[in-house]
Amino acid sequence: MSELSQQEKLQAIWFVVSQIPPGKVATYGQVASLAGLPGLSRYVGYAMKQLPDGSSIPWYRVINSQGKISFPPKSKAFFRQQSALTHEGVEVHNGRIPLKRFQWAP
Repeated sequence: MSELSQQEKLQAIWFVVSQIPPGKVATYGQVASLAGLPGLSRYVGYAMKQLPDGSSIPWYRVINSQGKISFPPKSKAFFRQQSALTHEGVEVHNGRIPLKRFQWAP
């Protein structure tokens, strides 16, 4: 595979995240693999930070490999992500999501 530009990597990640259905989550590593970028889970976090303001891409459905929200507990971002997930029916307990029940399996 030829070397992808930064914009192409972002687009690939954003596309995968846009496919995660409501009520499901995916890990950073899972998104990276599905985007054709295995091993670049940290880049997925970078890509989420690069989303344009007002984007409809459901960034909040991406969590870490331990099934946890990655933002610091009690931070504004943590509560925003937790709220968005619970609104869709995802169970969140102390920032943790049961992956066996809620992980997306495309």
